[in-house]
Amino acid sequence: MFLADGAAVSYDDGPGIKVELRDAGVVAVGMTVLGVLLGVLWWWLAPHVPLVGDVVDGSWAVYLKDSEGEQAVGVDGTFTLLALVFGAVCAVGVFLGRRRGGVPLVVALTVGGVLGSLVAWRVGVWLGPSSDVLAHAKDVGKGVTFSAPLKLGAKGALLAWSVGGVVVHLGLTALFGPRDVEGVGAGVVSEGSYGAPLG
Repeated sequence: MFLADGAAVSYDDGPGIKVELRDAGVVAVGMTVLGVLLGVLWWWLAPHVPLVGDVVDGSWAVYLKDSEGEQAVGVDGTFTLLALVFGAVCAVGVFLGRRRGGVPLVVALTVGGVLGSLVAWRVGVWLGPSSDVLAHAKDVGKGVTFSAPLKLGAKGALLAWSVGGVVVHLGLTALFGPRDVEGVGAGVVSEGSYGAPLG
């Protein structure tokens, strides 16, 4: 198509589906690997839930030292906030690497966020205190406070990374992404069957 002044309008069809799928794969794998870092940060920053062991009728029992404490909620909240930050950072990185949006990248941010969160969850649990609380209580002794295993109570937190990444990426694409050529039809001159301009 040509404008009235004879300048040609070219349309950029993008890098192609193969390149988009390759980039999406790299993004998903990279986010999955980053899950290790999220897991370490979660283990490091999450509050500890204090437990205490006691012997009742000859048997060991484990109780929350502070039954009204909110440490367990803080554990979930720490994971969620960290995941949202990771999602936002990944979205900014993807946008700066490829200022064009696309379904494959959005899918990669979604899948990569879930996989990275699963890795982070397992890494944090592995780094945290022993999951065998009775054995731990016996080791430290009666009445001695120890930390509960790192546990993610709200499994919905595993979606926070994906949600943060997709929302930030779509927002960046909408605000700063490439725009379609505006006013292409305004300068087009239609011609009749004999080359004379119409109207």
